[in-house]
Amino acid sequence: MADAPHTIHVDVVSAEESIFSGEARFVALPGEAGELGIFPRHTPLITRVKPGSVRIEKADGSEEFVFVAGGILEVQPNRVIVLSDTAIRGRDLDEEKANEAKAAAEEALKNAKNEIDIAKAQSELAVMAAQIAALRKYRQAK
Repeated sequence: MADAPHTIHVDVVSAEESIFSGEARFVALPGEAGELGIFPRHTPLITRVKPGSVRIEKADGSEEFVFVAGGILEVQPNRVIVLSDTAIRGRDLDEEKANEAKAAAEEALKNAKNEIDIAKAQSELAVMAAQIAALRKYRQAK
């Protein structure tokens, strides 16, 4: 259990696995209405998360970065839960693969025949751009 005044328990979970579980001093992530910063004893809330980087300042002062392709955030005074279909540890991000996927999404957008294809390609493009930005943020922090 988290030491209430100083840390908050954080879980970042993808559809496949638990990506991070541990105590943190602070969590920052891209909420639907803008960047969110969460300290221990934060007011409860539930919101959607946009694609981007979750930055976790761990109890020992080190940082962990996780890329999420969107999802749901639940905050309780002593717990933060981020649920995402896709979540990748910062150290596991592959810039070459992300750039290839971004190029494929750009090509799909050019060749889109209807509104559904356009929306799908735009969504994929936004996720890949966010993943590349998260990778750059992770590299700067190292």
